[in-house]
Amino acid sequence: MPVKPEILKVTPTARSRLFQIEEMELRFSNGVERTYERLSNRGRGAVMVIALTAMNEVLLIREYAAGLEDYLLTLPKGLIDPGEDALQAADRELKEEAGYGAHQIKPLRVLTTAPNYMGHQLTVVIARELYPCKLEGDEPEPMELVRWPLDRLDELVWQEDFSEARAIAALLLTRDLINKGKL
Repeated sequence: MPVKPEILKVTPTARSRLFQIEEMELRFSNGVERTYERLSNRGRGAVMVIALTAMNEVLLIREYAAGLEDYLLTLPKGLIDPGEDALQAADRELKEEAGYGAHQIKPLRVLTTAPNYMGHQLTVVIARELYPCKLEGDEPEPMELVRWPLDRLDELVWQEDFSEARAIAALLLTRDLINKGKL
């Protein structure tokens, strides 16, 4: 197991409403020093919800993705608010974005995206025993709810408007566990 580099200094270099960029001065175990940049981990994390209906459908939402300037299909997701744990945040986000609550929610896996540049972590949860329940969220417009049969997942992952890697990974992990009888 490699020895972690020594962090010599961390300096904030830019900040927005959502992000802070930092420079990290590091010294590796062989004496080499480098400066890295990263988006700092400033929050409590985020959640992504795989909501499965009794008919083995997954609930998807269509929302505007500002980074791509287009609407995409994805899973309900959002930040963990102060005072919440991941499961509470998942239930809230599901109610806000899909209009459903869940009697059964359990964690599946923690995922990262571009860990060389970001410290952000996303807890993927499975939600079952769904019931209608709508909470007002912070979304600027109502989201379209799309029910997708889990047995047609292969078709979904190749759809042009379903491209979020975290959502694809989460659904493939879910299908794998279901096929192995672990879910």
